[in-house]
Amino acid sequence: MAYIFTVILLFLLELLYFKIADRYNIIDKPNERSSHSSITLRGGGIIFYIAIFVFFIQSGFSYPWFMLGLTLMATISFLDDILDISTRLRLTVHFSSVLLMAFQMGIFSPPWYYIIVTFIIVVGAINAYNFMDGINGMTALYSLVVCGLLYYVNRTVAFIEQDYLIYALLGIVVFAFFNFRNQAKCFAGDVGSVGIAYIVLFALGTLIFKTGDFIYILFLAVYGIDAIWSIVRRLYLGENILEGHRTHLYQYLANEVGYNRLAISGLYGTLQLLIGILVITFARYDHTTQLVFAIILLIVLSGVYLLLKQYIIRTYVSKKTIQSHRYATDVKI
Repeated sequence: MAYIFTVILLFLLELLYFKIADRYNIIDKPNERSSHSSITLRGGGIIFYIAIFVFFIQSGFSYPWFMLGLTLMATISFLDDILDISTRLRLTVHFSSVLLMAFQMGIFSPPWYYIIVTFIIVVGAINAYNFMDGINGMTALYSLVVCGLLYYVNRTVAFIEQDYLIYALLGIVVFAFFNFRNQAKCFAGDVGSVGIAYIVLFALGTLIFKTGDFIYILFLAVYGIDAIWSIVRRLYLGENILEGHRTHLYQYLANEVGYNRLAISGLYGTLQLLIGILVITFARYDHTTQLVFAIILLIVLSGVYLLLKQYIIRTYVSKKTIQSHRYATDVKI
């Protein structure tokens, strides 16, 4: 009954936010880097923060340092949605929030480099999640799969309060209702994409540091492969990786090939679910077996990814570039 009441409450609060966003023009206008073509409300992902805040209250204030970090993340990200926040200030808040997360997980006692590794992974995942928001349903479905996998593992490992994952899932379901559509009612915005990344990574990090099984990081394998190889390619081309772009594989599939965005989100979510099932299976074996599995999986995923992306660039992207150049030349003539 409490969960039903929470879902109703989250729906009402999301609708209330839509009125506020519409009133104050908090919208996402498409530009040359966007993967959508119509003006859409931004910041609907604030519901992720609200869902975890409800959990925080009803649980008797569990994970206070994490909650403080999430609040800082959500606040600076929401301000970034409506104002022009400097990169230095944003990164300072992100770093502080990661430290609070690390403190909550109790990882200050192991070697100091754990903090650096945690910071790199969290900040990288946060930025990756930020790009996902441009495709209808991607943030919602992918997060639903990852949180669902964590929920399943938690039933046996018990690494975190189960209600934490349940309330996170409730927030994702409410957001998905408005976002998983051909014409999305809203996008998550920075407050949502950064917020859900922080929420997922806290649970995932807690699982990894409790079990010592780093194989669980593969719960983010599909999008991790896309994000990392996109960065590598941009560095190779001499591009500024801090600037917005639309060169991820899913963006090429949507914008250049023209596939349905919901189908692409479904593909990413389904593939991650299948990989997650394999991860849970291999987590029962020794670390050597886990490492061999992880290496083989990443090699196969990378190979398929690079071949597919190269094919799309050759067949669609290069052709469009040539056509645009010819059109520009004809206009000048």
